[in-house]
Amino acid sequence: MTAVAIQGAPGAFSHEAGRRIYGAAVRIVPCETFEELFAAVSAGRADRGVVPVENTLAGAVQRPMDLLLTGGLHAIAETRVPVRLCLAARPGVRLEHVRKAASHPVALDQCHRFFATHPWIARTSAYDTAGSIRDLMDGTADYDAGIGSELAADLYGAEVLVRGLEDDHRNHTRFLVLAREGAMPEAGALARPKTSIAFTLAHRPGALHHALGCVAVEAVDLSRLESRPIPGRPWEYRFYADLRGAPAAAQDRALTALRAACGEVHVIGRYEEEPAGE
Repeated sequence: MTAVAIQGAPGAFSHEAGRRIYGAAVRIVPCETFEELFAAVSAGRADRGVVPVENTLAGAVQRPMDLLLTGGLHAIAETRVPVRLCLAARPGVRLEHVRKAASHPVALDQCHRFFATHPWIARTSAYDTAGSIRDLMDGTADYDAGIGSELAADLYGAEVLVRGLEDDHRNHTRFLVLAREGAMPEAGALARPKTSIAFTLAHRPGALHHALGCVAVEAVDLSRLESRPIPGRPWEYRFYADLRGAPAAAQDRALTALRAACGEVHVIGRYEEEPAGE
């Protein structure tokens, strides 16, 4: 049985991502913070870690990406999980009796339509989606309902009052699977190779244009590009990107050119890309 560390309580969407990859029998190692998750995998208390990196509605999940540069772990797989949010309460509680609902702030931001059509329900923040339902059922919460997955509702014995709270049914979160080992797969080993990287640039005109040209000349698709401030270096930024849509050899050539053009290139991991729509 694979032990998988997640941020949050069992029943979180990271738990669903772990089940999607390793099956329903996966052993979940819950961690309160992403820092604790990285430490659990690094120390061998968990075989793998599963972290969210981007959501189709809320955008990038920033902290895991920063930790990937310093935490000593490597991405070895990815998966996308449909985010289906439900309102869960103690058995017997009716929707009209709910006055306050709790969840992680990112989940709350995906439910604007629900709160607009149920104005008597106030939102309140919790550190985790599944944790909001767990604490509700433990009797330690000061709210009437939690917003999270049906898996969490089932695990903690809550009753689902409303399903489909998310503003867009195409709401998905992309997760990376992390491991201590990080050897790059051999060329040709992956049918759809995807390489996640981070790089920095000098402050000079055309630096980003030149870096992107290193990728384009090899016909490599850049499926994600975002910048994050570099701690301790005010007004300097690190770019995160995903390379895809080309053989591993072409991606390697693009990486070689990037290393010559950029101040720093860090390979977060190479893994099989999950086909769109799965």
